[in-house]
Amino acid sequence: MSKSQLKVGVVGMGGIGNTHAKCYNEDKLSQLICVCDLKKDRADEAAEKHGVPAFYSLNEMLNAHPELDIVDVCTSGFENGSWHFEPVMQALDAGKHVLTEKPISNDILEAREMVNFAAKKNLYLGCNLNHFFSEPADRAREYIANDKVGEQIYCINKVGFNGSSVNPLTIDKNSRWQMPYSHAKAFLTHPFSVMRHFCGDVTHIQAFMDKPGARKQSGDLMLSVQSIHMKFQNGCMGYLLSQRGDACFGLGGWWSFELAGTKGTFCIEDCVDKITYWENGKEPVINSTGVTDFGATFPIRIHAFLEDVTNAVPREHLRANGRDALATMEYIFAAINSFESGGEIVRPHSLPVYHGDSGIIK
Repeated sequence: MSKSQLKVGVVGMGGIGNTHAKCYNEDKLSQLICVCDLKKDRADEAAEKHGVPAFYSLNEMLNAHPELDIVDVCTSGFENGSWHFEPVMQALDAGKHVLTEKPISNDILEAREMVNFAAKKNLYLGCNLNHFFSEPADRAREYIANDKVGEQIYCINKVGFNGSSVNPLTIDKNSRWQMPYSHAKAFLTHPFSVMRHFCGDVTHIQAFMDKPGARKQSGDLMLSVQSIHMKFQNGCMGYLLSQRGDACFGLGGWWSFELAGTKGTFCIEDCVDKITYWENGKEPVINSTGVTDFGATFPIRIHAFLEDVTNAVPREHLRANGRDALATMEYIFAAINSFESGGEIVRPHSLPVYHGDSGIIK
């Protein structure tokens, strides 16, 4: 092990936790030294798989390994985020940098507190907003940086789960997903993070939500379809459509992001697969990566976090940081408020102001 390697412990050893652990084990910038889960069998299985000790509480893990640099929180909970707050705050309080899964929290007050506490402790808080860590996204950033898009006019993001509701769905009434906004809170973090990454902050949101007849007939509480219109601070107009397996997507598959400007337009399809660029009067330029596995984004995103921590970048330069994750939740809660008010335009809650770091993060 190199002395410069960051020592990492992963908390929450479900499928995503094991994916993160594998990434740390294979990254030259990190050393996975422990895993943790409240379920003993799950922790033990992960420990054996990754060749590290198992712990059954975060306190126990922190006390046993005070040398930890990073705690990676992959717990889940209701709406995929209700179990993030406590371990994130506990790790930050112990002086550890944190990478957490999305959403940063399903509760907006908790999300704000997490971001503020990380700033107070002068620690890195990152979030696994991994949908713009890909080769097509790299090329999209090049188009923007090289002024190939020009003034942004509109963006359209379609993302969700391909499927069909021809047959009524069988619903588990005890499922943690049986809440009206489960899909919105757990999943819209990704498209909002992508749209904000390329187009900047959102100033106005109008939203409509519903569920198809099959879900209504089965008593499903989840509002599985979201149609959200927004305006960005730079004047760009945006549209987000998401659905959870209620229909088959057309062009672009389960994931497509199109950004159009006065000089050109690009569209990313299937997140990791392909990007096409159009310029007036010219043939479209198509770049296919040959990558079809969305899982390819995880090692790229985690390496970026390790790289930023290793380089001690200013907190505001941390890629996919806690403030970015908070922004997605502010937009989601603004969309919920818009829907509940009958489609009124809502201005999202303001984000914490950056004051700049007074010194290098250690």
